[in-house]
Amino acid sequence: MDADLLKSELSYKYVRSSGSGGQNVNKVSSKAELYFNLQDSQVFNKDEKLKLSEFFSKRLTKEGILILACDESRSQFRNKAIVTHRFLELIDEGLKEEKERIKTKIPKAVKRKRLANKRKTSEKKANRKPPETD
Repeated sequence: MDADLLKSELSYKYVRSSGSGGQNVNKVSSKAELYFNLQDSQVFNKDEKLKLSEFFSKRLTKEGILILACDESRSQFRNKAIVTHRFLELIDEGLKEEKERIKTKIPKAVKRKRLANKRKTSEKKANRKPPETD
């Protein structure tokens, strides 16, 4: 995956941040919104696009556009850097191959320990019963 080529496909929009911050919030558009069109991307092949669309299924719009936003900082530049970094991490996570689980046997010592505990509990409960008289 070529990060520079991927970054060139991103588009940004800056809007006013919500929340506290006084007049700075009212004057400055510091919130950064990142837009990425997955279907029109030239970076990924069909298989990767399918995998990413599955990964982003809840985040994509009907048109197949991924929108991420960041308004953590008061700086527009810092918010842009944060949202871009977050986007690249999500892409890496989405393309990661899941390892197949290899079944392992239960060790004999663990089986022995479990059975010994069962025997001990059984004996303890058997000792609680009153003795039988014939």
